[in-house]
Amino acid sequence: MLETEKGVGLMLATGQVAATLAVSDVDRARKFYTETLGFTPMMEDPAMGTLYGGGKGTMFLVYRSEFAGTNKATAMTINVEDFDGTIAELREKGITFLDFDYPGFTSKDGIVQTPTGLAAWFTDPDGNIISVGSMPSLM
Repeated sequence: MLETEKGVGLMLATGQVAATLAVSDVDRARKFYTETLGFTPMMEDPAMGTLYGGGKGTMFLVYRSEFAGTNKATAMTINVEDFDGTIAELREKGITFLDFDYPGFTSKDGIVQTPTGLAAWFTDPDGNIISVGSMPSLM
């Protein structure tokens, strides 16, 4: 039996989850996340970082760290209702999507068909990898 089935860890498993992204330049990151991606800062604290609001009550934290850009895996996924429109808008803003071949997935013009829907990946100015996806089951 899983621990959550017995009630242990239930408080953690039902908690709100958010991405945390390390950056080297907070001002540059603020410009990217607000002007390029359109997120709104919800709270800013020089010591803690900037908390940005997303859709449906979600959020993510951007903070300054000497380890910015060292993660080589997806750091944040954004699920959108209008995948094609979002991709077109991001391309218009200068976002370049990553092309790659991964077992079971091949990108074409930066777009991958996954078992759960379409997806594309790009990086922020520090190299954090961000995924845009269209997973109808999550909408």
